[in-house]
Amino acid sequence: MSSLPEVNRNRSFPPLRRFLSAAITIVSLLLTTHLQAQPITIDTYRPIFRPVIDRKGTPLIAIRSFRRTSIPCYLLVDPATLITTVAPAASVTPQREAVMATLGSTPYLQALQRFTAPPYKLQNHGATRAERPVAGTFVTVDLCPSKRQFERQFFESLIKLGEKGGPAPVAVAVSGFWLERHGEELAWLMEQEARGSLAITWVNHSDHHPYDPRLLLEHNFLLTAGTDFLQEVLNLEVKLLERGLVPSSFFRFPGLVADGTLLGTLRDLGLIPLGSDAWLAKGEQPLPGSFILVHGNGNEPQGIKKFNRLFKGVQNLPILPITSAFGDQ
Repeated sequence: MSSLPEVNRNRSFPPLRRFLSAAITIVSLLLTTHLQAQPITIDTYRPIFRPVIDRKGTPLIAIRSFRRTSIPCYLLVDPATLITTVAPAASVTPQREAVMATLGSTPYLQALQRFTAPPYKLQNHGATRAERPVAGTFVTVDLCPSKRQFERQFFESLIKLGEKGGPAPVAVAVSGFWLERHGEELAWLMEQEARGSLAITWVNHSDHHPYDPRLLLEHNFLLTAGTDFLQEVLNLEVKLLERGLVPSSFFRFPGLVADGTLLGTLRDLGLIPLGSDAWLAKGEQPLPGSFILVHGNGNEPQGIKKFNRLFKGVQNLPILPITSAFGDQ
């Protein structure tokens, strides 16, 4: 009985290989497009405050639990860096509540306690600048509800400032109404983030951002009668997650207005209030360590103009990520 001929393993089949490679590429693209087209559903969303460790043994704090497209997940804060991530619940191990005491000296828990503590200020209570000397500033951009034109040129100027040193860091405080009505602009920001042009920290700016110019501050913004502050916070986080974005460990009060009750609730939710000591449209001058505030929704063009004048060609005040303003990082 004759044996089968030996296969020549060195023989190549260029046309077949090109065909297979092209087929794999097409299938991969179709699969990616299909997955991207699938809506992300978020349900059973609720606040928690639970110490966990990941598979590398890194201590983290779970501040939200939810199901993302039927998979149980957590929104996690790294207490050393204040950076948030989303991970399946099965990928972390819950720890005893007593472990929380060992994390009390971390930058996250220190900032959470310090910036939600009395005495309370009606406006601009919270973190307004870096906790330590830094050779740079922190840019925060508010996207309140607005029908005006999105400040795309401002973000493009930020990108140019960060070109040589990597993606430009920026904290974007976004409201739910803005998200819902500016899908094209949001997609552009997400594209810049995906390209590595911007490094965005997504700051909660409430869902509806209520405001009535006829009311005093004590009864305005999130202090407006009938406002459900808890839902203002949580609903916005859900909207971010549904769009594939990760809510940060920060919150910016609309108008920077809050009282002790709101700040106490914010602390229970595990979020640090962000104020500003350099609201440019109000004529405040940034210094090293300042949290600069501008509006990217077209509401305060004078602030954008001042930013462009301050940073045009300036290299001695680099822009830093907001998370690096806390602790000894």
